[in-house]
Amino acid sequence: MQIPGSTALVTGANRGLGREFVRALLDRGIGTVHAAARDDAAVRAAFPDDDRVVPLALDITDEDAVAAAAQRCDDTSLVINNAGAMMLSPFIGAPDLSAARTEMETNYFGTLSMARAFAPVLAAHGGGALVDVLSVVSWYALPFNASYCASKSAEWALTNALRVELRGQGTLVVAVHPGFIDTDMTATVDAPKISPRDVAAQTLDAVEHGREEVVTDESSRGVRDSLPHHLESLYPQVQQQWDRGENPWGASSS
Repeated sequence: MQIPGSTALVTGANRGLGREFVRALLDRGIGTVHAAARDDAAVRAAFPDDDRVVPLALDITDEDAVAAAAQRCDDTSLVINNAGAMMLSPFIGAPDLSAARTEMETNYFGTLSMARAFAPVLAAHGGGALVDVLSVVSWYALPFNASYCASKSAEWALTNALRVELRGQGTLVVAVHPGFIDTDMTATVDAPKISPRDVAAQTLDAVEHGREEVVTDESSRGVRDSLPHHLESLYPQVQQQWDRGENPWGASSS
């Protein structure tokens, strides 16, 4: 699809990668971008001088709010599902299931609600494009951050199924698999990081050229390539990190 002059919606647009998506869309000549976040005041503060940015208060875990957003933003031809939650929780060591529920409600069910609400909107505009921001951990699980990994794996399966289901209406469905992005979410990570600007640029290039998958960096490509033999090539190192308590996110593993 062509971005100049079109209308997009970006969730989680108040900071980090979401804010960079809004900036990248503006640079590419977007007509209007509905910039969604739970706190729309933060969006207004981030983009005070560009009337192409329309702040939208939206919690994607609220189905009624998502449905209302689809009615309000019925001019949208590009949806970027960027909003997400990461609670840095293991499975067994977590005090309860609250972190896992939060991540699944946001990353999986929230993305599903957005897809269901906006699929008819996209169809009305010739199909358009739906972008799901996933992760390198869509493809493997780190026990330090286990429930987040599980939610992103579920979101990857959702994205693949949506691609098949929406192809008939002409909607391009793009899966984005970044490694560590240099944002507040990974501030404690001591590892190579890709800039959010680079992730946004690669993603919008894929939208404009009809590519269905974006594997943004060397770490993501390495993990993807390991999948046929991941139990032998990938998880022994993960096990060693876990046994030594070497959490790549810099938080306690217990």
